[in-house]
Amino acid sequence: MNFSFGLTGVVGVFIVIYVSRAIRIIRQYEKGLVETFGEYSRTVNAGLVLIFPPFQGLRTVDMREQVMDIPPQDVITKDNASVAVDAVFYFQVADPVKVVYNVAKFDVASIKLAQTNLRNIIGDMELDQTLTSRERINTTLRQVLDEATDKWGVKVVRVEIQRIEPPKDITDSMSKQMKAEREKRANILDAEGFKQAAILKAEGAKAAVILAADGEKQSAILRAEGQAEAMKRVADAQKYQTEIVYQAIHNGNPTKDLIAIKYLETLQKMSEGPATKILLPLEISGLAGAVTAAAELMKGSDDAGKKS
Repeated sequence: MNFSFGLTGVVGVFIVIYVSRAIRIIRQYEKGLVETFGEYSRTVNAGLVLIFPPFQGLRTVDMREQVMDIPPQDVITKDNASVAVDAVFYFQVADPVKVVYNVAKFDVASIKLAQTNLRNIIGDMELDQTLTSRERINTTLRQVLDEATDKWGVKVVRVEIQRIEPPKDITDSMSKQMKAEREKRANILDAEGFKQAAILKAEGAKAAVILAADGEKQSAILRAEGQAEAMKRVADAQKYQTEIVYQAIHNGNPTKDLIAIKYLETLQKMSEGPATKILLPLEISGLAGAVTAAAELMKGSDDAGKKS
């Protein structure tokens, strides 16, 4: 009785252990590889999986995106400068069968592959290019790693260079160069400022001179127009006076005084001409008395104006 009870207990324990090993749980982010007698038989997804140990085994593969750190290493650039470089790359398993059966230690293999290709890429570049072309290095290294790890069933998502550090003496030289470059740009900006100020000052002086000249021009034009207008009015007045005289002569018997005045005006105009000889009419002696009378008349008019 005791023997049968003990045997039943042993069998029960064996069944519990067997069931616990036969029933496996695959998480959401995993895939399972079932092996029968050590040979791959099928791939199972997340959930409850039943296998038959010891004839079958189960391997789980993490399908999430993961990060791998590339340890720092010294790299020689194309111009023989030594720089310390470290980086990280992000990858994701695309085929769990390949990543398990095509490579023994994926983490070690991927790190060595990244270090080798990083040395090759930076070795083809000069120091200044390595410091200013991080994006180019990232893209090139990602493409190389992605092609190399494709047969391992891994997709390299991106690569990021964390640090590119030249030796201290080169760093000091670069700092001095950058300081000199900044001072050069500051001096250029100062010179440009002085240049623009001088140009603006000269343009202002030029505009002032132009405005002053334009003002003088307008003033001269206005003065000339005023003088012309005055001369025009005087000429119009003289013309009007002449027309009145001619009308008086034409309409009636003019007095000797009026004839004498017109005679004197005619003589004045003749004397202003280029001729050197003046021909006097024969009746000049007859008009002398009229001229004298006209002069007396004009003198009398002037005396009367003064007394008034």
